[in-house]
Amino acid sequence: MQQWIFLSIAIVSEVIATSSLKAAEGFTRFWPSLVVMVGYLLAFYFLSLTLKTIPVGVAYAIWSGVGVVLIALAGWLFLDQSLDMPAIIGLSLIVTGVVVINVFSKTISH
Repeated sequence: MQQWIFLSIAIVSEVIATSSLKAAEGFTRFWPSLVVMVGYLLAFYFLSLTLKTIPVGVAYAIWSGVGVVLIALAGWLFLDQSLDMPAIIGLSLIVTGVVVINVFSKTISH
């Protein structure tokens, strides 16, 4: 169970860091830049802890897949970025892939 908490922290940290990149304005603004750096540091640290028990391919697929979907939603909700139907379909396929890995894969402990 602990590996899933670590993976969740890694995902949330990565989403916060990536969402702050625009506000950092090419690392010219201190506080948003600090959020980006700390967020990515935490993301990779907790991802590395996850890899002690979850295979790297599976952990990375979940980390990146969920991260992509959350970043797209954050852009839509907070940055006024639109999502057209192909984007929504693609994001739905990513979510489906993550669910399939979690429900059916024998390479991770459930």
